Amino acid sequence: MGLRYFMETIMTGRLNGKVALVTGASKGIGAAVALRLASEGASVIVNYSSSQAGADKVVGEIKAAGGKAVALQANLGNPAEIGPFVEQAAKAFGPLDILINNAGIYEFAPLDAITPEHFHRQFDLNVLGLLLVSQHAARLFNKSGGSIVNVSSGVSTIAPPNSAVYTATKASVDAISMVLAKELAAAKIRVNSINPGMIMTEGAAAAGMEEGGMKAWIESVTPMGRIGTVDEIASVVAFLASDDAAYVTGETLHVTGGLR
Repeated sequence: MGLRYFMETIMTGRLNGKVALVTGASKGIGAAVALRLASEGASVIVNYSSSQAGADKVVGEIKAAGGKAVALQANLGNPAEIGPFVEQAAKAFGPLDILINNAGIYEFAPLDAITPEHFHRQFDLNVLGLLLVSQHAARLFNKSGGSIVNVSSGVSTIAPPNSAVYTATKASVDAISMVLAKELAAAKIRVNSINPGMIMTEGAAAAGMEEGGMKAWIESVTPMGRIGTVDEIASVVAFLASDDAAYVTGETLHVTGGLR
């Protein structure tokens, strides 16, 4: 997805005037989501932890297409950085309307290899980081409400071997989404979880999943017979972020090609 995508896409305008914060948006699903939300009219804060070049590329593509975006760095696995980061994000274009909690990390290990470090690396970002970003963002949302979309994973129900910790983080995200949907309903903030199946991103390719047996196994057990794309995830996120999903909250939407 890039400038050509914007030039060829008829903008629906369903997010015109909205301000969206997308965490972990320098590459992969997060980058695709940032580009999709911008293509539909949102002003987008592109968060990154270490890849400034990736974030700047996403921002550059949005601006080249006539949209508004800014890149903001923060390590969301460090609680001390989260409050100042969210406050800065809310000053970029005004009060937030949309929060996409996409930042996350995955590491696989069999039971015998699990360590406290392996556990905390994933829980500190995937769960605690998501909670604290949501906490600070909810305080700075537009008074008319908005939408929080948590990017979980199909592993929360597929539960593949050697993924005990990662699967636990994503099952936690599903539960958190249901709880916060009830807590934030009075503030007119909807909260939903999207659970992608296997998506070939830069991270997945770097982990060897493109060539290894994992991809072949996923394709063999997925009813649609293939893995997904970042754009297929971004389109569903955009729906949940928009008023087209105005009566949808507390849901966990699996986008896995039918694999459960």
